[in-house]
Amino acid sequence: MLEKLEIEDEACEEPENIYIRFMKSHKCYDIIPTSSKLVVFDTSLQVKKAFFALVANGVRAAPLWDTRRQSFVGMLTITDFIIILHRYYKSPLVQIYELEEHKIETWRELYLQETFKPLVSISPEASLFDAVYSLIKNKIHRLPVIDPVTGNALYILTHKRILKFLQLFICQSEMPRTALMKQTLGELGIGTYTNIAFIRPNTPIIKALSLFVERRVSALPVVDDSGKVVDIYSKFDVINLAAEKTYNNLDVTVTQALRHRSQYFEGVVKCSSHETLDTIVDRIVKAEVHRLVVVDERSCIKGVISLSDILQALVLTPAGGVRKESITQ
Repeated sequence: MLEKLEIEDEACEEPENIYIRFMKSHKCYDIIPTSSKLVVFDTSLQVKKAFFALVANGVRAAPLWDTRRQSFVGMLTITDFIIILHRYYKSPLVQIYELEEHKIETWRELYLQETFKPLVSISPEASLFDAVYSLIKNKIHRLPVIDPVTGNALYILTHKRILKFLQLFICQSEMPRTALMKQTLGELGIGTYTNIAFIRPNTPIIKALSLFVERRVSALPVVDDSGKVVDIYSKFDVINLAAEKTYNNLDVTVTQALRHRSQYFEGVVKCSSHETLDTIVDRIVKAEVHRLVVVDERSCIKGVISLSDILQALVLTPAGGVRKESITQ
């Protein structure tokens, strides 16, 4: 059962809680597009083939179906690819056996012995508020919507999809901009501004993968010697190693690896602490990115603000929800 926050009814009547009312009055089903692609993997599939299939289908995650149990048992994401590379990579001369030969079920049995987590899913009838709470509480980026009657997976909900849905409603309706949205990032203090994980242009890929695993971040700003943000290396960029079949040499630098990036990359999306939350939300939705890098007037790194930071501030904190840093897994 999805744990719910206890919220006083009168709290939802405050102007600042208009976003809570919106999230509570819409179901997960409302956000599912008429047509979308959902890739499902059987746990008997080879790990390598599964990651190649993610690339081929242009998706970042897939629900895992266990034929023996006749149920969904988990998700395969780019994070799994990163963990396998980080854990088993030795050198360009040594093949990563665990990636080349293991089936998904074998990998899960080995890995989940240490970090078993049951599949977190949600019903299409649940509210978007419950979805936001589940995403942030469980520190996950993808939440499968599963029909409790048929057991079918319908869609994978993300922070990006939910915030875009909210932004679309704000733009198309008479929903007023709250005082919160008119405050600057500096005034609100939303985001991460201390102990920021970043890398240099000459950082080896294997070091970047270690930071992804150890710091549990989804992207690493690339910063030059003067402190300026010159690029960004995200978890999604790592899947290019599978696309290019270059994952056997992780000693190359981030700069070298990013030469394989899609031509559609338009650069690092940035913001300043002097900009309002309204501007920030609009920019992050339009750019379709997962985070903005906060910089000063010289483009030097100051912090990072993510989609989960924004949804936390708009929906959970006004509802009396625990703050992100105090949420236990």
